Amino acid sequence: MTVHELSRLDARRIAVRAQLLDGQRPGPLADVARRLTLLQIDPTAAIAPSADLVAWSRLGSSYSPAELGIALADRTLLELRAMIRPSEDLALYRADMAAWESAEPGEQPGWRASQRNWVRANDGCRRDILDRLGSSGPLPSRDLPDTCKVPWRSTGWTNDRNVTQLLEFMVLRGEVAIAGRRGGHRLWDLATRVYDDDPVVPRDEALHIRNERRLRALGIARARGPECPVEPADVGEAGDPAVVEGVKGRWRVDTFLLGQPFSARAALLSPFDRLIHDRKRMVELFEFDYQLEMYKPAAKRRWGYFALPILYGDRLVGKLDATADRKAGVLRVNAIHQDVPFDKAMTAAVDGEIKDLARWLEMDLTLPG
Repeated sequence: MTVHELSRLDARRIAVRAQLLDGQRPGPLADVARRLTLLQIDPTAAIAPSADLVAWSRLGSSYSPAELGIALADRTLLELRAMIRPSEDLALYRADMAAWESAEPGEQPGWRASQRNWVRANDGCRRDILDRLGSSGPLPSRDLPDTCKVPWRSTGWTNDRNVTQLLEFMVLRGEVAIAGRRGGHRLWDLATRVYDDDPVVPRDEALHIRNERRLRALGIARARGPECPVEPADVGEAGDPAVVEGVKGRWRVDTFLLGQPFSARAALLSPFDRLIHDRKRMVELFEFDYQLEMYKPAAKRRWGYFALPILYGDRLVGKLDATADRKAGVLRVNAIHQDVPFDKAMTAAVDGEIKDLARWLEMDLTLPG
């Protein structure tokens, strides 16, 4: 098989086109979700919820967050493990759900086996939750019984959150699902009431399809990468092999995107946007220095609490430090950090995106100085 030789410019343009961030705006929200395969959920909304911000970055101010609510309500899209996915993609995960409990030693990394053992130790609580949902669901997690005999131990925020952690594993087992939200809180129900009874795609075939779809969404990715608990960044043997000039190692590339014409525009990206989510790939291809700094003390931040990476054409050229003050109805721009000096065209394009962001948020805009 031919190994495609790409420049960094080629690789970046493939990645930008794959993520629907070039000059040709995509179609409706459902089509965007299918092409990207997911919209990541995150509770931080310093400017807007991440899933909405990702949709706006592609669709512009014509996108309304109400569209996402409607798509979730009519189950065109569904929430699965902090990701919003096309409902039809659930069939690609059902075989893994069925095999979660019965996986043989060696089929899973050690930390997954320990999770399975913890669920087994709390089988009584699992059954109590299923009984309560069966009789009264959908329910928020606070209304479900905590009869765990072994508490969940974590060095993070999930420590002792027995019910919420058990529910996450019950999602992986295909037993429960998120049926909707009330006041921002997830409502849980039996999976049989939420998921369509579509045919299950066999595991090997499902993995192949997921890899192919992920590569189509990313454009270019590594064949192998670190184990990820939710969404991998690698794509196995999907696509064709490629090398990128000036970057070590081998890549996989979506051949559909090779040689496609490229048109440029500016875009403001969520910190969780898939164009930059794989920070290693971001550095290798875009040579961009960026971290989400909301967990840092204010004095140690370089770019701001929730700085948005700025895309211009095929380059990541800066960061926007802005905050949406909903009480005052104002989008406050604290700073525009330029990684490279903006020329007139870049300045006009970025300013246009900032104004569109304020218009979409239905807020007045205040600029620094």
